[in-house]
Amino acid sequence: MLDTENIIIEPESDKSSVLRTEGLVKRYGKRTVANGVSINVRQGEIVGLLGPNGAGKTTVFNLLTGVYKPSGGTIRLNGNLINGKTPTQINNLGIARTFQNIRLFSNMSVLDNVKVALHEKVKYPLITSMTHMFGFSKKEKEMDDLAMEILEVFSLGEKRDILSGNLPYGDQRKLEIARALATSPSLLLLDEPAAGMNPNETEELMGTIRKIRDMYDMTILLIEHDMKLVAGICEKLTVLNFGTELASGIPSEVLNNPEVITAYLGE
Repeated sequence: MLDTENIIIEPESDKSSVLRTEGLVKRYGKRTVANGVSINVRQGEIVGLLGPNGAGKTTVFNLLTGVYKPSGGTIRLNGNLINGKTPTQINNLGIARTFQNIRLFSNMSVLDNVKVALHEKVKYPLITSMTHMFGFSKKEKEMDDLAMEILEVFSLGEKRDILSGNLPYGDQRKLEIARALATSPSLLLLDEPAAGMNPNETEELMGTIRKIRDMYDMTILLIEHDMKLVAGICEKLTVLNFGTELASGIPSEVLNNPEVITAYLGE
């Protein structure tokens, strides 16, 4: 007789789903900081993850990128289970992330910051490595061209030789996103990309994020407190409060949800 009690039935694969979490949990002892978070981000979508301070947003990002190990639930990238993998393994599988606190190589040029990310993805054969003794290799020139192509998307091409630490704050924010994009991710995680920007810089950033999505068919999940940016570029929103999903749906519905207004907007 067939034992059906111990059979695990895998959920039907959603081929258009780049990221799917189901019942994601993170506990520290008796304290639960993420409790049953389920997110589905489809190919080419821009999705916002919102919530007041301490709601669990950064915890979710840390779970997605392998910084924390889930206490329960599943994380799937392009249908593949990635629970328990290291940050490096997850990055190689296609998740790239920016941080709320900018983490550029401040003593390297704008161009070299992007090339560092490209080098992580490009493996040189021995013969190519040897040509470095005799000057720029063809591969290096191709990498320069690709890095410049990415910088032009962010209007940073003319600043290629400037040390990244000398860039205006808004340009540093854009460079960090450019560097993440250079790893050719399936999913781009943006942690408060507009933090510290003035309204004009935020408006420009909105256009740049849309451009990235359209040019590269990029899938983007972002944490953001700027309601203008969220309402302007996100197709879907998920709001967390005390680690639990409070609301999810299209921006016009979520941002007018009374519970969201109370918990997040403080009104």
